[in-house]
Amino acid sequence: MRPETIKKIKTELLQMRKETEKALEAFATKEPGNTNDFTGTFPNYGEENDENAQEVEQYSTNLATEQILEKTLHDIDTALKKIDQGTYGICKYCHKEIDEKRLLARPFSDSCIKCKNKLQKNQ
Repeated sequence: MRPETIKKIKTELLQMRKETEKALEAFATKEPGNTNDFTGTFPNYGEENDENAQEVEQYSTNLATEQILEKTLHDIDTALKKIDQGTYGICKYCHKEIDEKRLLARPFSDSCIKCKNKLQKNQ
């Protein structure tokens, strides 16, 4: 892959990381010592029963969102680490180069389209 493409992708990954952390910080606090671990905070809307139900619903939504965003952070960090190690853009299944268009569209992809399609068909 061309060095200028990798540089562009790295810049995009770093920006995505900032945005993902900011989204998490809107409803969760970062755990000390682990950059990708956040803990959702329980909202407090008041003491009425309907407010309690809203709090539980919001907390459940926040937990699901937290898991997705933490996974995204992990995937971004893995891609950045591979860039630094010089192994970025290699499919983890077939060990062939991932198409540049796929990486530009989804910079933290770790598999080529062929392997991803094969995996999805087997599920």
